Amino acid sequence: MMSFKPKPLFEAFFICKMDIIIITGPPYSGKGTQCEFLKEIFNYQHISTGDRCRLEKQNKTEIGLIMSQYEEKGDLVPDEIMKNLFGNILEENSDNNGVILDGYPRTIAQVNDLLEIVSNRDLQISTVINIEVPREELLKRAKKRAETSNRKDDKDKAIHLKRIDVFEDVTKPAIAYMKTKLHVEDFDGLGSIEDITDTIKSRVIN
Repeated sequence: MMSFKPKPLFEAFFICKMDIIIITGPPYSGKGTQCEFLKEIFNYQHISTGDRCRLEKQNKTEIGLIMSQYEEKGDLVPDEIMKNLFGNILEENSDNNGVILDGYPRTIAQVNDLLEIVSNRDLQISTVINIEVPREELLKRAKKRAETSNRKDDKDKAIHLKRIDVFEDVTKPAIAYMKTKLHVEDFDGLGSIEDITDTIKSRVIN
């Protein structure tokens, strides 16, 4: 297993107070799809940590090589790696009014890391959107995505199950923990994409 020494996180130099919206939920719940709608509504940057991780792996960066050892087995990337990556992402997007964060935080430790980063930089998390979908429906969606996806990990049913199990064992408690620290809105992820978007808009946009 490769080791990784995190770089020191960048200092607080933001001029504007960037807003952060977090969207969370189980794999195959449609988080990425909803993010694409929300980024147009808010004119915020959509930050998919999953996409960023795949880019790091594709470019064979130091951090990407480490991530590949975990993600291809359906495991979560270690918290210290994600904290360093998230610091880099914020630095790269420091000129934006806000970001929609998709796929981070996923553990209780990552929630605390995020709160620390946000506090140190005088940023704000306005809301957390939590999309809830039953396990049986998630498995159906995973199977459907496997039929069209070119990703190797999408073809393996065992990885589908592992991802959902990891969510239930690790990320679900993290969401419960976020509810003690942040404003979290729960949304039913069943139904049409349009209906879910409309519900989110009606409850999140003031």
